[in-house]
Amino acid sequence: MAAVCQVTGTTPQFGHNVSHSNRRTKRRFDPNIQKKKFYVPSLKRTVTLTVSAKGIKVIDARGIDAVVADLQKKGVKL
Repeated sequence: MAAVCQVTGTTPQFGHNVSHSNRRTKRRFDPNIQKKKFYVPSLKRTVTLTVSAKGIKVIDARGIDAVVADLQKKGVKL
């Protein structure tokens, strides 16, 4: 499963682990991705979205209908 949020578009970021002796090794910061089901009243069915924790907060603030409408405008199949 790709670590990409369908709502916010958040993807993994890259950086370094830095040791006490200041050696740097590559590392990856993954977003907190969850598979979550939402009931969408306008579609009269449940929709499974791959969302980050921030994406869940966005859905709570804006409403699932508004978020699903934006995803459909972008051409995302639900």
